[in-house]
Amino acid sequence: MNIPNTITFSRILGIPFILYLLQNPTTQSRWICVAIFLICALTDWLDGYLARKLNQITDLGKFLDPLVDKLLVLAPLLSLIELKQIPAWGVFVILARELTVAGWRVNQTSISGANIWGKLKTVSQIIAISLLIAPLPQNWQTPSIITFWVSVALTIISGAIYLVPSESKI
Repeated sequence: MNIPNTITFSRILGIPFILYLLQNPTTQSRWICVAIFLICALTDWLDGYLARKLNQITDLGKFLDPLVDKLLVLAPLLSLIELKQIPAWGVFVILARELTVAGWRVNQTSISGANIWGKLKTVSQIIAISLLIAPLPQNWQTPSIITFWVSVALTIISGAIYLVPSESKI
């Protein structure tokens, strides 16, 4: 396993801490969760950068990176459902898209990297989750929930673009 793939795999280590700390969501534990989540999200950028710079792009990395991204996004979202901050059906839409794309990718002969819509989806999810986890004042509740719904919309759009054949693929 090369350096970028090791960094990708290391992101999984943050998930149990996020889940544990959100079980007793004090102000301090929520800020710690935001920090862990953002560090994990930044390593997503770092592993991709290093893979390209070191010419270490692998099929394992192309498979592992989006899988770990899904786990990193879904874990706090499930906790936020439990905390009654977001509706389950919004998370279900995200989960359905991710499982559909993952299932579709299994049947492909080569694995392609994320397109711009997939990257926008990921960034919007990171922003939404960070805002929802952070113990922000009440006046941030509406912008946080709007950001969540924007991320759900981008999730749908990116999934449709990924699955619908383009003219160049036909």
